[in-house]
Amino acid sequence: MHPKDKKKEKIYIYGRHALMEAVLHAPHVIKKVYLAPDSRDKELRDLLAKYKIPAAELKQGQGSEMVGRDAAHQGVVALMDPAPLLQNFDAFLKTLQSSPQTAIAVLGEIQDPHNVGAIIRSAAAFGLSGVLIPEHRQAGITGAVVKASAGMAFRIPLVSIGNVNQALGVLKQKGFWIYGLAGNGKTTLAAEKFDAPAAFVVGNEGAGIREKTLAACDITLAIPMHERVESLNAAVSAAVVFYEWSKRHPESLI
Repeated sequence: MHPKDKKKEKIYIYGRHALMEAVLHAPHVIKKVYLAPDSRDKELRDLLAKYKIPAAELKQGQGSEMVGRDAAHQGVVALMDPAPLLQNFDAFLKTLQSSPQTAIAVLGEIQDPHNVGAIIRSAAAFGLSGVLIPEHRQAGITGAVVKASAGMAFRIPLVSIGNVNQALGVLKQKGFWIYGLAGNGKTTLAAEKFDAPAAFVVGNEGAGIREKTLAACDITLAIPMHERVESLNAAVSAAVVFYEWSKRHPESLI
């Protein structure tokens, strides 16, 4: 569910790396930090002081209550407001270059927050310009997403869209080619030149891309695989496609 639909739910991020990425690149989203009483992390404490982010002691058992018993929080938990991370679509378009060296990811109702985070991480790693995230039937920006993104959720533009198909229509008007990642895609990944602005639609883990969205795609991409494997995880498929695109556009990695 999108953060807009969960206004009262507290969102936490955890672990030193994720918090450092947030403080360095998006300090305005961090509302309060909880640190283990034995923490001697001067660098982190100095940054919190610099950006006037309040800090409190993380009491015994409190971390597990906030982020779950299975989360390795390392004695570092922060309360965050993800709303400022999500850019307005129209505002994002004003800064988006429409050139063959431009690519963006469009999430199509991805439910697993770990997949969302992994896709964000891959998009950042391979030089994409942003990740478009629909407001409905889609995992929003949570602590698990930030953790899975290895902090890249604070580094690459995340863009809120109301409707995937409408957003794709706008992108087409700006000259983007729409690529749908599909197991039965008609174009093999290696055969595509990627010589126009690209928008990659990554569908739902189980159902894939919705029929109407698939119809809006200019090209459906298939990843060649050994016959013993039926399909790849959505996040893995996205990473493979983003990597292949970046090979055609090495300047995106600079």
